[in-house]
Amino acid sequence: MNIGIFINTPAQVHFFKNIINALEKKGHTIEILARDYGETLSLLNEFGLKYFLYAKSSNSKVAKITSLPISIFKAHNFLKRNKLDILLGFGGQESYNAFLLRCPSITFQDSEPHINLAYLIQYKIFMPFVSSIVTTKTFTDNMGKKHIKVDSYKEISYLHPRYFTPDENIFSLLKIGKNEDFVIIRFNAFDAVHDAGVSSFSLEEKRRLISELQKYAHVFISAEKNVTEDLEKYLLHIPKRKIHDCLYYAKLLVTDTQTMTTEAGILGTPVIRCNTFVGKNDMGNFVELEQRYKLIFSYRDPNQAIEKALSLIQDKDIKKEWNEKKQKLLTEKIDITAFFVWYIENYPESFREMKDNPDLQYKFR
Repeated sequence: MNIGIFINTPAQVHFFKNIINALEKKGHTIEILARDYGETLSLLNEFGLKYFLYAKSSNSKVAKITSLPISIFKAHNFLKRNKLDILLGFGGQESYNAFLLRCPSITFQDSEPHINLAYLIQYKIFMPFVSSIVTTKTFTDNMGKKHIKVDSYKEISYLHPRYFTPDENIFSLLKIGKNEDFVIIRFNAFDAVHDAGVSSFSLEEKRRLISELQKYAHVFISAEKNVTEDLEKYLLHIPKRKIHDCLYYAKLLVTDTQTMTTEAGILGTPVIRCNTFVGKNDMGNFVELEQRYKLIFSYRDPNQAIEKALSLIQDKDIKKEWNEKKQKLLTEKIDITAFFVWYIENYPESFREMKDNPDLQYKFR
């Protein structure tokens, strides 16, 4: 098969990397189309994945929307050189281009349209062009007859023990001892279209969070945008691909972003998540991580988040407790990488099989 894959964010690089490797080992040809956003290209280069640059990011949310036709046209011109059997992505480019190329598309999504108006608009625009949309089982929105659900998270595709082995050398990169506690703090840029109106820690709250936590552990900041001069000394300086080693060994993650929340939870690291996505309309995967697996704590109020972080960092046995919780999660969830390889290779029969018998997915545990 000739397979086209659109990769627009760093998280999508991680999601697709093992799927790509498995498909290539089976003899399939993969064409990657990448957007220059955040650390996306750096990660692709670090993993040795060749790609065609079809779009660049913009700081303007309006420009992100108006540039869509241009990026579609550029991607189409690249893809039409080869006969593609199927296109994959996270909603948008793969579906539009599949429509133009008259081939099927598979879209994966774990961000639910009910979260805010921007998400809803995105779904309304691309859903008519989608062939199949695959979401997590926790997805509360019904996307119609094209929709199937899998009992997993996208982050399991690269953090399942079959694919991820933590590297203790991360302590050397961090320049701290193996027995020393450290905290990762992640600050989002909130510059995506769907982040419109979303907020989290103020600058003063960030400073207070760091000042208090460093009394108990080393503090490292992972940030999508530049931080103020006084916070630069806390910035994490490691190869992009090593962030999951950091998350695995960290005693705590405090974050205002979504993906890293699930990553740390799967790795058995306690998480404090704080942003205005949190609330009665929160996404199902975060509700499950908090209520069923008790791996994360979600807050809208930064002050409550800071107080909880200070409480958790002082618990000496917390990592042992969280490791037991993560084992329960991994036992119950499917290996989404193995599932997707099967789903892609056997599409559209795999779609019909999942519609008839959704429980067949559990053979991929």
